[in-house]
Amino acid sequence: MVAKSLLGADIFARDDLRQALAEHDFASVFALIKKWGGLSQNKIASACCLTPGKVSTITNGTQRVTSFDVICRIADGLQIPGRLLGLAPRPWEESQCLPGTAPPAPGKIPAHEASWRPDTTVDLAAELTRSDLVMDRRTVARALTASAVTGASLLDPLEGWLKPAAPAIQRGPQGRIGTREMNNLEQAARTFRLWDHRYGGGLRRKAVLGQLSEVSSALEERQSPSIERRLYVVMAHLAGLAATMAWDSGLQRRAQDYYALALRSAHAGGDTAFGANVLAGMARQMLYRDQPQDAVELVRLAQEGSRGIAGPRVRAMLYTREAWAMSAMGREAAFRRATAQAEEALTEAAGAEAEPYWIAYFDESELAGVTGGRLLDLARHDAQRHAQAAADRIREALAGRGPEAGRSWALDRIGLAECCFLAGDVNGAVEQTNLAVDAAQGTQSGRVRTQLGVLYPHTVGHSASAPLREARHRIRGLLAS
Repeated sequence: MVAKSLLGADIFARDDLRQALAEHDFASVFALIKKWGGLSQNKIASACCLTPGKVSTITNGTQRVTSFDVICRIADGLQIPGRLLGLAPRPWEESQCLPGTAPPAPGKIPAHEASWRPDTTVDLAAELTRSDLVMDRRTVARALTASAVTGASLLDPLEGWLKPAAPAIQRGPQGRIGTREMNNLEQAARTFRLWDHRYGGGLRRKAVLGQLSEVSSALEERQSPSIERRLYVVMAHLAGLAATMAWDSGLQRRAQDYYALALRSAHAGGDTAFGANVLAGMARQMLYRDQPQDAVELVRLAQEGSRGIAGPRVRAMLYTREAWAMSAMGREAAFRRATAQAEEALTEAAGAEAEPYWIAYFDESELAGVTGGRLLDLARHDAQRHAQAAADRIREALAGRGPEAGRSWALDRIGLAECCFLAGDVNGAVEQTNLAVDAAQGTQSGRVRTQLGVLYPHTVGHSASAPLREARHRIRGLLAS
C-alpha cells in the first residue's frame, strides 16, 4: 500500500518547483515546498529521514545535496515523481500516477524499465524543452552552478540501453507527418549539427530546443511505425546537439539531461550506432570533468551495446575516448594500445559501407588531433618525452582539416601553443598563441575559452618579452569579453 502524499497534487505543476527539481536546486525546492506545500522544516526532515538541522543548511544554501542516496530519500519521502529529478520512476510510482508522470502501461512494468519506454522518453523531452525555453537569467545562473552527476548515479540508469526497447503506450490523435515533412526535419537536424561543429556555443540553442519540442509534440500523436522510428532518431540527434550546446554554455548538469534524452531516443528509434555516439559524448564530458574512470565505463557500455553494429569510424572514435581516459589516468601503455586500435579500425573505413553522416568528421585528421591532445596531457607531466610528439600530431590535424573546422581548429591551435611553451620555444609559442586567439574569436564555444584559460598561465612570467605580453593581453581581452 502506498502512503498518502504529504503534498497536494497541484504543487508539481508549478513551473518554479519543476525547474528547481530539474536542476537539483534543493534550497529552492525546500523553500517552495514550505511556502506552497504547507510543510514545516520538521515535517520535511521527518519525511526525508534527515535532521532538521540538515534541512536548514540545505534551505539556506550552506550545504548542497550531491549524494544520490539523499536525493532518492527526498524523492521517496516527499513522493516527488522520479522523472522530475532525472531519476527512473520510483517503486511507489508503479501503483500511483502522480502529476508529471506518464500513466502506467497495461500490466506491471518494472520501474527501471519504465524510464526506457518510448512514451516516457517523449514526456522527458517535453519537460526538458518546456523548462529550458522559459529559463530566465536567474535560472540560468543557478543552472550554471549545478554539478554534473558522476559514479553510480550516472552509470546505473544507463544500463537499460542494453535491453530491447519496451512498447510505447499508444495515445493522442492520428498524426499527419508525411515523408516530405520527415525529410525536412532530418535536414534541419543536419544543418544544426554542421553549425554547432563549426561555431560551437549556445547562440542557436533555443532554435534547437524549439525544433526538439516540435518533434516531441509529433510523437505525442499516433504516427506510422516508419515515421515514428525516424522521429525518435531525429529527436536523438537534436537532444545530442542540445547537450553539446548546453555543455559549451557551461550548463553541465543540463547537458547530462539532454545526453540521457538522446540515448533514450536513439534506443526507441533503434539507432544503436548513434546511441554509442551519445555515450561517447557523455564520456568526453566526464573527461573534461576529470572523471576518467566514469568515462571508461561509459565507453565500455557503448562498445558492448554496439558490438557487431557500429562501423569502423564509430569504433575508432570509441577507441580514442578509451585512449583519452587512459592518458588521463597516466596509463601510457594502455593509451598507446587503444590509440593503435583506433588507427587499425580507421584503416577499415575506406573499404567499408557508407557510415552515417554524423560520424564523417572522424577521419585521419580528427584522429591526429585527438591523439595530439592526449600526448599533450602526458607532456604536462613529462614535457621532454611527449611535447614534440604532441606538437607533430596536432600540426598533422591542422594541415588536414583547416579553419572551416571551427571549434576543433581553435582547440588545435591552443594545444599547439601549449606544446611550444612546454618545449621551451617561446617565440613559436607567441606565434601560435596569436593564431589561437584569432581562431577562438571565430567561435562561441565555452570549451575553447576554457582551454584558453589553461593556456594563459604559460604566458605569465615572461614580462621581458613584449610580443608575449601582447599575446597575454589578447587572451585576457577575449576571456573578459
